[in-house]
Amino acid sequence: MGKELKTNAIRFLDRNKISYDIQVYQCDEFIDGTDVADKLGQPHELTFKTLVAQGKSGGYYCFLLPVAMELDLKKAAKCAGEKSVALIHVKDINRITGYVRGGCTPIGMKKQLPTVIHSSAKSLERFYISGGRIGTQIYLSPAELAGAINAVFGDIALQSP
Repeated sequence: MGKELKTNAIRFLDRNKISYDIQVYQCDEFIDGTDVADKLGQPHELTFKTLVAQGKSGGYYCFLLPVAMELDLKKAAKCAGEKSVALIHVKDINRITGYVRGGCTPIGMKKQLPTVIHSSAKSLERFYISGGRIGTQIYLSPAELAGAINAVFGDIALQSP
């Protein structure tokens, strides 16, 4: 594996002896998660995006959900134990997480944030998440990820019409 692929997320997985595969794609700027999944031929229900929100208390939280789903802020707040949460502004992603938009992942952040993974991942053997930089995806076990970062599973998505 080339040095360019050793992101903080990958270093974290290596240190914690978590099995993973890497999938890379050519991309010079942000594209949304559904476009990434389509580009790599990944099912949308196995490809998760990482969203960061701030609670009314001032704390930050990380939410993972399938790329085609939308975060339900009320459900997310309930799972986080907050009265309300709001997504952080794009310009604040790097300052808070150490990652850039399109490369944000729940592992290897500047500070590990409390994380909620959409409940659909609980039944999956493996899923795709960002690898810590644009152009890198990590394929790993949601259960192993949750155990390593003390994440919980919860119903955090808006229901489809």
